[in-house]
Amino acid sequence: MRILLLADLLSTHTIKWACALADKDLEIGVFGLVDTQPEIYQDYPDISLFSAGMSTEAVRRALGTPTKLRYLQALPRLKAAIQQFQPDILHAHFATSYGLLGVLSNFHPFILSVWGSDIFNFPHRSLLHKWLLQFNLNHADKILSTSYIMATETQKYTSKKIEVTPFGVDIKVFKPEQVDSLFAKDDLIIGTVKALEEIYGIEYLIKAFKILKEKYSNLPLKLLIIGTGSQETYLRKLVRDLTLETDVIFTGHVNHSQIPIYFNMMHVFVALSKSESFGVAAIEAAACGKPVVVSNVGGLPEVVDNEVTGFVVPPANPIAAAEAIGKLVADEKLREQMGIAGRAKVQKLYNWSDNVNHMISIYQNILDSK
Repeated sequence: MRILLLADLLSTHTIKWACALADKDLEIGVFGLVDTQPEIYQDYPDISLFSAGMSTEAVRRALGTPTKLRYLQALPRLKAAIQQFQPDILHAHFATSYGLLGVLSNFHPFILSVWGSDIFNFPHRSLLHKWLLQFNLNHADKILSTSYIMATETQKYTSKKIEVTPFGVDIKVFKPEQVDSLFAKDDLIIGTVKALEEIYGIEYLIKAFKILKEKYSNLPLKLLIIGTGSQETYLRKLVRDLTLETDVIFTGHVNHSQIPIYFNMMHVFVALSKSESFGVAAIEAAACGKPVVVSNVGGLPEVVDNEVTGFVVPPANPIAAAEAIGKLVADEKLREQMGIAGRAKVQKLYNWSDNVNHMISIYQNILDSK
């Protein structure tokens, strides 16, 4: 089976899908708008890589073009890649940019996976944007979504059935284990793994942490913030302004292979996003046996069972977040109970091996129905 993915060559999601499918002995090609770094796929030399050769700036300009006509310059290279690779299926990841290219290639079977902003934000920019999304969806042979909330949103723009394909985690990698910690043995660690961008609500976590430090002054609470982004300077200043410098660690960028180590340093994982299409980090934390506190937005309530595997709190509300986190830092038995329930949920619904097999079965069913 030969699958050509239309997707960002640099995206960790693309890399994870491409490599996992290659591990299952599928012949995989990936076509992206921008070139990748060769070392990213060096362990998978059999994955065929194609690029439109666009610069990052050109792609950025295309994002601002209402009709996305700038993407048309990539179409000849996509058709050449299709001719060279001879795929059985074309699978676009992202409903607008790569979705449009997939539609215009006129190749079938054509699968389209929605990712998030292409559904929640793009169609609201104008009637033309809405029409373009509908155009792409209605020309796909199959539409996939990683979450039910995103599938529901997508259904507003097409009458076609949408199948949910969770983007899970490798439970053999993300698992509870003893690790060397950055912290003292008795410290209680609250942590997050997110890009330091406004949409992910890190400032609310810091403000909630301040409330917790004042309420539980007898507990050795620490905050671990993993990630980089445009808000880093602002967030570091907020920590200083709240006199939390000695209790907050910013790690900066951490290689994804090292992330399970950091999850296992934590006692509670928190994601207070303003918007979230799915919630992979929350699943990764749960797989490591950690209770999770998340905001009630997007796909996060799907991956966290309130009061069972963690707590779901109102967005942009540090007081509510602090109250939920406080229940966990004050009760070791509750942390353990919710952590066990969370990992069980991941094993049942978000086992990456099962998710990959599900995707392959979709491919096979499409080919069998030709």
